[in-house]
Amino acid sequence: MRNWLIIIFFILSLAAAFGQTPIGSTAQQGDRLNLVSSNSGRINAKTGHMVFYVPVYEHKGNTLSADSGYIYEDEIKRQFFEAFGNVVITQPSGTVIYADYLHYDAAAQHALLTKNVKMVDKGSTLTTNHLTYNMRSKVGTYTGGGRIISQGDTITSKNAYYFENTSDAYFRHKVVVRSPNVKVYTDTMRYNSLSKMTYFFGPTNIKPTSNEEGKNENLYTERGTYNTGTGIADFNKNNLYTEGSKFLKGDSLHYERSKGVGEAFRNVVFVDTLDKFFAYGGRGLYTQSEESILMTEKPYIITVVKENQDSTADSSAAPIDLKAKEKKKKEGKDEVKVQEEISDKEKKKTEDIGPAPKTVPRDSTLREAKMDSVYMTADTLYSRMILVKDYKPLQLNLSRDGGKLEAEEEVDYGDVEGAEVTDSTNVNIKDSIQQQLQIVEEVVQQEPASPVKAIIKKDSIKTPVPLKPKNAITEPNRIGDRQNIGSTLKADSVLRQKAVVPTANHADTLINRALRTAQAPDSISKAPDSLNAAQLDTARTRIVRAYYNVRLFKSDLQAVADSVYYGMVDSMFRFMGRPMIWSQGSQISADTIFMQIVAQQMDNALLKDNAFMVNAVSDSIKFNQLKGRKITAFFANNNIDRLFVDGNAENLVFTQDDKSKLIKEMFHDRGGRIKIKMEGKKIIDYTTIRKVDQKVYPFALITQENEILPGFIWRPQDRPTSKEDLLNRKRETPKAVEPKEGEDNSQGKPAEAKPSKEIAEDTSEKEEEEKDQKSSKTTDKDISANPEINKEEDRTQK
Repeated sequence: MRNWLIIIFFILSLAAAFGQTPIGSTAQQGDRLNLVSSNSGRINAKTGHMVFYVPVYEHKGNTLSADSGYIYEDEIKRQFFEAFGNVVITQPSGTVIYADYLHYDAAAQHALLTKNVKMVDKGSTLTTNHLTYNMRSKVGTYTGGGRIISQGDTITSKNAYYFENTSDAYFRHKVVVRSPNVKVYTDTMRYNSLSKMTYFFGPTNIKPTSNEEGKNENLYTERGTYNTGTGIADFNKNNLYTEGSKFLKGDSLHYERSKGVGEAFRNVVFVDTLDKFFAYGGRGLYTQSEESILMTEKPYIITVVKENQDSTADSSAAPIDLKAKEKKKKEGKDEVKVQEEISDKEKKKTEDIGPAPKTVPRDSTLREAKMDSVYMTADTLYSRMILVKDYKPLQLNLSRDGGKLEAEEEVDYGDVEGAEVTDSTNVNIKDSIQQQLQIVEEVVQQEPASPVKAIIKKDSIKTPVPLKPKNAITEPNRIGDRQNIGSTLKADSVLRQKAVVPTANHADTLINRALRTAQAPDSISKAPDSLNAAQLDTARTRIVRAYYNVRLFKSDLQAVADSVYYGMVDSMFRFMGRPMIWSQGSQISADTIFMQIVAQQMDNALLKDNAFMVNAVSDSIKFNQLKGRKITAFFANNNIDRLFVDGNAENLVFTQDDKSKLIKEMFHDRGGRIKIKMEGKKIIDYTTIRKVDQKVYPFALITQENEILPGFIWRPQDRPTSKEDLLNRKRETPKAVEPKEGEDNSQGKPAEAKPSKEIAEDTSEKEEEEKDQKSSKTTDKDISANPEINKEEDRTQK
């Protein structure tokens, strides 16, 4: 009887003391915790709480169980559940939470779980030592460090907020993401376990899991997204992609890891510190497999160069007067002996001053040298790395002695009636020719900016085979295995301590450092002849192409062309498609222009096919002209050493009075080859060979027809005038010449400019002055018509 009374008292105590709804009762069903089952129970003598062992409770559809636990109420009858050991919370959605300790607020449905906490839902596993979880909103939070594993991605951070309904997690402070392909380091991030999309809200680095040696690939942003499953990134604030020595920056950045392609938009900068190459533009496409960059939308290249400084050769030069050479000829010395004496004199001078240095020493002189910038733009700039053995250098076979003179069919230029044939050695034309050659001197003061032809087909861009991702992690363990949670959390803590999270403006710091490196002089030779056979098989070099509307601007040099190509192996520039180069009052043009750099200095230049050099005579509308099938120039210390004009060579020079600076006559020289020898910047020898035809025209006989050579063209309107003009204005499209009756103009050749008409309006005062000069010499029409009187006047002037 006594035992039965104890049992009845025990049941009543449970109902009254704890306010718990008995099993099977419907009163307040679902509002309060319901005991579903337990192994046993006892009353704690100190607290008066009834403690159950291995209890199972139900609340709002959720199941709570543990090794032991008890329920108590506060003064307003809110229920609280304390559970100890092997705590398990099972939700209707299938989410299961494990822990060693649970404090549960039934009214708020708020759970506090500590020690070896593990939360497993349909796509993620969260582990931590301290988790607060609201089973109504299904939001979990940890603040003392933890990790989330989802479909192969492991994310650890100090703080995190997990939203079960949307599968989103927000991470703060030392966030590290490890996936099969990348590692992410950031301070603020959102992650969606279903889409595997990461969202960044601060400085972030994304690095490949296994970097090849020397690659150091990295994606940096301060706001953007990255999908760890597809490897696609979209960034829109302070973005930077780096791969070894290469840097790509833009206001927006799109990257696809499987294709190895990065695309930047607006304010794009690309730098390769290894090859000293950098470019700017509105859009840039980088292809990893080819190590290539394609720049469009007003792209341009900047090259910082050292201004050329006059060498001591200028002061020590002793130009040979043409009259002195004539004097020696009169003394019985022929041309060959004269040339031998000149060569002996040059050889002795070389022995006295020593050979010219090939490179400029890196000393205080270099640091104090005046610097200038060369800008080059085109519709499209393209550059890529290729194997050195695959590069096909041009075989121009240039010779510093001029080489063999090719036989040319003689061209009958015709003679102007009344022109006087004279001995050219009596005409001092050195100063005028000097002005013609000044353009070439100014062209080589710096290495041209980079650069060409060859349209890139989209199909030609090779796409590497995407890497197969590693298998995702196995299905989360749902039996509550938490033996390794403590050790993994400790390892995560060490990982976060060692993690280097970037700081703000990290991209600007890196790109500016890369630009400084790219602009610094390189003292290490990269020529193929400096590599051994083994190195040649793997050595790589850069080629640069600029095509469509190429334009170049430097403070003292400007150029245009349809396309430009540059190979770093032989440092050869190829200007193609109506190329023209200007400097001061000079212009050079040809069908193709080649320029080559050797030992960081200009070595040679070739104007091939329809070569033409034009120099505006100061204070005049006349032009000195030099033309031929080709013009070859060789340089020493960035100055012209010798110049060869081959193939129906012609030279047209206007000479001026030393005092009045007025034109007094025109010299016209024709031959198979014209050779000009220079020392420093002064002409020391001028020679015309084979089929020599030289004439001097007094000013009175200079007409609009004979003052220009066939093929003459002068287009100052195509010349870039500033950096802004370079980027915002393209050269004019040439207009086809209207064919005359009976003529065929199927080639659609551009119209040749008439210098007198083009600039007559701007030089009316100069024309009037020349007209006065002409009229003063020919006041009497009868005298001007008398050839004998003209000859006497010629002799008087000479």
